[in-house]
Amino acid sequence: MALSTTINPQPIEKKFNATWFDYLELCKPKVVLLMLITSTVGMILALNALPTATQISHMIMATVGIAFCASSSAVINHVVDRWRDQKMARTRRRPVAAGNMPVYKALSFAAVLLAIGTTLLTQVNYLCLVLTLFATVGYAIIYTLILKPITPQNITIGGLAGALPPLLGWTAITPTIDANALLLVLIIFAWTPPHFWALALYRVNDYKKAEVPMLPVTHGQKFTQLHILLYSVLLILVTALPWITQFSSWVYLVAVSYLNIKFIYHAWQLFKVGSDALARKLFKYSIVYLFSLFIAILVDHMVRHWFGLV
Repeated sequence: MALSTTINPQPIEKKFNATWFDYLELCKPKVVLLMLITSTVGMILALNALPTATQISHMIMATVGIAFCASSSAVINHVVDRWRDQKMARTRRRPVAAGNMPVYKALSFAAVLLAIGTTLLTQVNYLCLVLTLFATVGYAIIYTLILKPITPQNITIGGLAGALPPLLGWTAITPTIDANALLLVLIIFAWTPPHFWALALYRVNDYKKAEVPMLPVTHGQKFTQLHILLYSVLLILVTALPWITQFSSWVYLVAVSYLNIKFIYHAWQLFKVGSDALARKLFKYSIVYLFSLFIAILVDHMVRHWFGLV
């Protein structure tokens, strides 16, 4: 009798090869850094004098706590979006989507980050903790899991979670919801749609493949360009409010006016001409814009309240 040479195929075990860089990438460090800048500005704006050593220690604890909670929501975003990420050129190399890390490890990492973050924030105050948890759930669950796959207004509605960091910073120093802190939230809320729609314009094919109903996918390029322009006008009006309400002085007004002229110019060019290059240019400038605006309002506050020069 001849011996059978048939070999039963054995299932090949998936070999995960996550590195420390993969864990870092899960946290979306660039996004979290911008959030921390705005939350830190919120902390400083809540102070009308140079911070004491105790306040500085308090600010550091709050910043680290907010960073860990924000990183946790970013990790959950990676997990929930892994199937969509695999279909998009921009995101297919993300650790979970690329298969470098199993889902259970990513979720365990998110749980550890959230536990550390909430523990630190309990030492700050409970209002800051509750608002931070709201922002975490808002981004990781309400935006990523619910809004993103079902409505082209996902970023408009879900943008509230990403707009909260200045309020988180403010409440870390003074555990109250102040109207001036809400102004800062409103600025980011108005900034978010044109920022993300510009990205969606030049990445529209990616979003189509991933079946994400971003505005250019559902309503087309020209419609999106018009809405970017309209929201840019709204952004200009909103960013004037700190000066109108006398929360800031002419120092901020001059800086934000220059930033707004450039923003509306890029938005107008995108509306009139319309190209991937112009959409990419607006997207990149919008990041510089938000960073510069918060630095401007911070400098204005320090010049007036800390040094009494204006």
